Amino acid sequence: MNSVNDLLKILILEEIGENQFNGLSKNVGSPNVFGGQVLAQALNAAYRTIFNQRVLHSMHAYFLEAGNLNFPITYNVSTIRDGGSFSTRRVTAIQGEKTIFILAASFHKNEEGYEHQIEMKSNIKPPEELQSWTDLVVKYGEFLPDKMKRFLQMERPIEFKPTQMINPMEKKDLSPKLDMWFKLKGDTSVLDLATKQQILTYISDYNILSAALRPHASFAHYGNTQTASLDHSMWFFRDFNFDDWMLFSIESLSASNARGFAKGNIFSREGKLIASVAQEGLMRPIKKKG
Repeated sequence: MNSVNDLLKILILEEIGENQFNGLSKNVGSPNVFGGQVLAQALNAAYRTIFNQRVLHSMHAYFLEAGNLNFPITYNVSTIRDGGSFSTRRVTAIQGEKTIFILAASFHKNEEGYEHQIEMKSNIKPPEELQSWTDLVVKYGEFLPDKMKRFLQMERPIEFKPTQMINPMEKKDLSPKLDMWFKLKGDTSVLDLATKQQILTYISDYNILSAALRPHASFAHYGNTQTASLDHSMWFFRDFNFDDWMLFSIESLSASNARGFAKGNIFSREGKLIASVAQEGLMRPIKKKG
């Protein structure tokens, strides 16, 4: 995948029955299905059962089993409630006989009310002054762990630019904070809000758990740590466009019991708060054999 059109071919599901949909998977550098893909596909399934122009405002999901890249995923949608202002859907993702994922999503009608938001950091370097993941591979490729190098080399419909470029050779612990600019590749001018939310959900599973690894970077990395998304929550506040760079500002609050927790806020370049994310993930040190 190297453009938004390629991404949409994966995220838009095939309808196979009433409130039932099938989705295929794409390898993004992991041996299992990418969690962001399952999140976005489940959201696509839920949105396909909303007919009253309501817009997603929150979602909460659990990853129960690793997804197999070689088999389709079936998404079953249950209508929990269609009230006067809110609609709620539950989505269950199944591969074979296994339930691998569950999602609860709430949709809200358009209403006027009070408004405020936190401010985006004022000292963030603009993306034009930063290097991308592609630049990182070119600069440090021969020194990167094989698993990390393969991951960074994968073609993606998104370009990522960290505000702080880390030298993996330094082997030092880092702050549990991470700021990442990202931008979609391709024409994004015709996307409606529902589709934009699905794409943003896909992107939100990138980088967030990395913040929880940073305080242990002197010895821990993706090459010697088993990682996986365990749960993922997201809240959507405002409409937005993908025509410019956006900032994902992430902070990890805790790591314990082989789990890491991180939260983040997604802003437009102008500083408009678009969404907030929270995730707990597996961070299990891989024990050497022998």
